[in-house]
Amino acid sequence: MRWDYGGEEQFSCPPQGVFIVCEGNFQYGNATLSFYDPTTDRVENEVFFRANGMKLGDVAQSMTIGEGRGWIAVNNSHAVFAIDLTTLRETGRIQGLTSPRYIHFISPEKAYITQLWDNRIMIFNPRTYQITGAVTVPDMDSSVGSTERMVQRGKYVYCNCWSYQDRIIRIDSETDLVDAQVTVGLQPNSLVIDANGKLWTITDGGYDGSPVGSETPALYRIDAASMTVECRLEFHPGDTPRNLTLSNDGQTLYWLNDDVWTMSVNSTSIPSDPLIPSRGTIYYALSVSPESDEIYLADAIDYQQPGMIYRFSPSGELLSRFYAGVTPAFFCWK
Repeated sequence: MRWDYGGEEQFSCPPQGVFIVCEGNFQYGNATLSFYDPTTDRVENEVFFRANGMKLGDVAQSMTIGEGRGWIAVNNSHAVFAIDLTTLRETGRIQGLTSPRYIHFISPEKAYITQLWDNRIMIFNPRTYQITGAVTVPDMDSSVGSTERMVQRGKYVYCNCWSYQDRIIRIDSETDLVDAQVTVGLQPNSLVIDANGKLWTITDGGYDGSPVGSETPALYRIDAASMTVECRLEFHPGDTPRNLTLSNDGQTLYWLNDDVWTMSVNSTSIPSDPLIPSRGTIYYALSVSPESDEIYLADAIDYQQPGMIYRFSPSGELLSRFYAGVTPAFFCWK
């Protein structure tokens, strides 16, 4: 898409708060970025456009903070934008990517970008904005495969392979090679690592008519050191679990499955009752505040109008709500 520049606003973004990445609609070029300050209960919408005089692009996927800047992956615009965290002005961009998904920082001069429809995790230098190499994922069809979320323990970076895939890979960040992998169910869609050094992933099970088949979704616990599955907890057929995340102490799991569900990392069974019922909403994204453990939920409503953000206490009490952009899809804490 074209980035047409116009007027710019002066921003002085608060030192703490949460960015909300709103993906917009595919091929509409209406992705936006919002910022919410919970101390004042104030939201500013379309801050990227207002600060830079240009649209963010087509389908914003995620945002990561690293090296003092915010990095926004916009997958159908094939770009990652870096912004100043106070002025929100663009400081640089990485272009020519296939379809960027998530970003993970290894060092001040090295970071990874996962991609959809590509068997490469791109390596770039955050100081120069230059692509410097790639991690090639073995045995992945680049026309349909994807790499997604990344977590790190020691020198190893773990990543779930989602689109038509069934595995978690381990990357040696010193050599940029995949040195181990573990098979799970079909399409692991999220990944976290808990306080005990255990990996957790949710598989969505694919869909009817998929070329790789379909199966019942499940929650997996994996030992990160040995790359072996320790526990598999099955959901019900027809469930759509996703968006696995952790409390700040790494002891409690949260995920979406229409409702908001939670359980201890030491539990051996899926809970029978949700923490926060959906009540007819379309919960599309979930995050937990690193300061307060408050739960933030994004409601896509109808994927056409501005979405609603709900802020809940850790016990599930509604504290506030506000509108963001179309299809709010990701939270990034400042």
